Amino acid sequence: MAVLSSLLCSSARLFSQPRLGFWELTVFKRTTWLSLPVQRCYKSDTSESSVDHLSAGLERYRDLQKYFNRRLKATHQRFSSIPDHSVVFGLHHVYFIEGDGIYRMDKRQRELDPEQVLNLGQVSEEKDKTGRDNEEMKRRCQRWTVQRIRLSPQEKHLAATLKTNHREELRCVVVRLGNSPPLDSPHVIFTLDKVFSFEWATDNVLFYTTVEDLRCSRVFRLNLTPCGSTICSVYQETHPDVFVEVSLSRDRQLLSINCSSRTSSEVLLIDTTTSNLEPFLVQPRQTDLLYHVEHWRRWLIILANTGPGQEYQVVQAPLSEPFMASWAPLLAPGPGTVIKDMDVVGDHCVLVARTPASELALFVVPLTHPEEAYTVQLPSWACAIQTKKPDLADASVFEFLISSPVHLPVSFCLHPEDGLLLSDTEERSSPENHGNYTTTRLEACSQDGTSVPMTLFYTVPVEGLRQAPLLVHVYGAYGRDLNMEFCPEKRLLLEQGWALAYCHIRGGGELGLSWQRQARVEGKHRGVEDLKACLHHLFSLGVSSPALTALTACSAGAVPVGALCNEHPHMMQAVTLQAPFLDVLGTMEDPNLPLTLEDREEWGDPAGNPKHRLTISSYCPLRNITPQCYPSMLLTAYSDDARVPLSGVLKYAEKLKKAIYTHFTVKPKSECEPAPNIVLNIQSGANHLGPEDFEMMLEEVMHFLLVCLH
Repeated sequence: MAVLSSLLCSSARLFSQPRLGFWELTVFKRTTWLSLPVQRCYKSDTSESSVDHLSAGLERYRDLQKYFNRRLKATHQRFSSIPDHSVVFGLHHVYFIEGDGIYRMDKRQRELDPEQVLNLGQVSEEKDKTGRDNEEMKRRCQRWTVQRIRLSPQEKHLAATLKTNHREELRCVVVRLGNSPPLDSPHVIFTLDKVFSFEWATDNVLFYTTVEDLRCSRVFRLNLTPCGSTICSVYQETHPDVFVEVSLSRDRQLLSINCSSRTSSEVLLIDTTTSNLEPFLVQPRQTDLLYHVEHWRRWLIILANTGPGQEYQVVQAPLSEPFMASWAPLLAPGPGTVIKDMDVVGDHCVLVARTPASELALFVVPLTHPEEAYTVQLPSWACAIQTKKPDLADASVFEFLISSPVHLPVSFCLHPEDGLLLSDTEERSSPENHGNYTTTRLEACSQDGTSVPMTLFYTVPVEGLRQAPLLVHVYGAYGRDLNMEFCPEKRLLLEQGWALAYCHIRGGGELGLSWQRQARVEGKHRGVEDLKACLHHLFSLGVSSPALTALTACSAGAVPVGALCNEHPHMMQAVTLQAPFLDVLGTMEDPNLPLTLEDREEWGDPAGNPKHRLTISSYCPLRNITPQCYPSMLLTAYSDDARVPLSGVLKYAEKLKKAIYTHFTVKPKSECEPAPNIVLNIQSGANHLGPEDFEMMLEEVMHFLLVCLH
């Protein structure tokens, strides 16, 4: 499943939740720098009373820190056993992740104790042997976390990618396995650095891609033989805006090399049932054509944006004639319905779709009788779906988790043959999944008349929403949906009386490809207008008020938030931004930065197109700061983040403080509002996607709560 990941280019300025649950994370120390709050510029009183006031404020701050730390830990402990898909089922064993490595249990002899397959401590020791300074190793690579696991077809080998907490680059390790317990001295037989994606074609052949400067352009083949190992290059992409990854069809018969830019894609296939394993092309790259390929009985099942309005539909073609001229329509969604993902399960094509009511549903197409397609309704509270990679032993069922930001994940299993949908009754009946909260889907009317969907969660009675604090989430870039998976701290806020709003503004992918296209390049400001309309609509409905509203965004989501802060700073009280992209103009003018060239399809080319420069200049958060009273802000940045350079965040923070200083200097004392807190939190390392360490994550959330509530 997750076929569209190859079309969304993983090198973008994106934010996503860590793959591992919070209960699996390791502990790191870090260095945090917090700036002093911006004080009223006319106030230079150093009297004893003001010193006492400052001391009292610091004491209250420390008390709040302790309070939130206790509450957050208790909340995470409550949800420490929620289901996930980190367990991998092989032919004979079940593989799972513990703190110090990967273990497995024999399905045939369950009474046996788990045996360790990979010891993460040994991986770190191996790195020390390369000659790197031991102190540097302790600081940068104290522990590893497992990101993904792949088993070879007959469980002869296991490959896994590992990540340290301060680096984005992944290390791939290959372990030799045995099928009979006890496992004979499992050890790493091969190590590959900077690996992004990887799949087994056979028990002894691993295909993988590597990352250099955030670009993934090369595919390699690792051959494991009794006489040794060899690596050869399979494919190299020459276009700087194309991202390359490998994936495996559900039946494991085809390996795909997916070469995708923001607006077009090209797929090469390798037939794993043949001996030569040579790639062949499906359809040459074509402007504005996006497609992804699955396999069924020597036919290609293709998800392509060849439907009405250049939206996704399903087509099919013979494996022997894969070119576009042979594509025959299989299913096109109805008006207002958007296909989000596709999988082939047995003789059925299973589609994840979003309906005109903005709810998730499954469309099931019997490939032998497409006219008998049917729909599987999912619970109305479902906002996110996570599919499970099929087991080696049985790929005839479709397993997935559904959740929402405040609803724990629930496991479901679909049997496509008879349409039987089963769920874990214990999970569904859990008291934690029966909280007294409401999920409401709303629409706001943007400046140009476009309806913008929102999702609202609340627990307080409707008549009490006016006094409820409101946390607004937004992203709106790269065609990515706003992350709406379960989040323990969001559940905590809900239980504390907060309302949570998720604004699905243009630029994201919630309403399909056209939703993204409307807010690309010269249409970027539409996302700002959409966000403004969402806030206006919430307030007009009696949901909270500007004085009780906080906005939160990550990475490219900071653009509409920062732009709105410049244009309408009194619409919110506080803002929290993680790894924020704030210097759009300066970044897109520098072709030497890693993502500038491929991001031109999203933001434009200000260096070569005067119209693009004018458009970016009109909304760029850094360029449009002006002397006025801004909301309080928490800016969390990472010192070595290559996706969002730290320099842009530093420039923004400095310019913002100067603007606030000027505002409070020139404005008469009697008319001054309370000065905002501007907090700059700089993390070490290059962890653009946020901390994976439990304590570090808690600390960041705690800072956010303090800025919102202090």
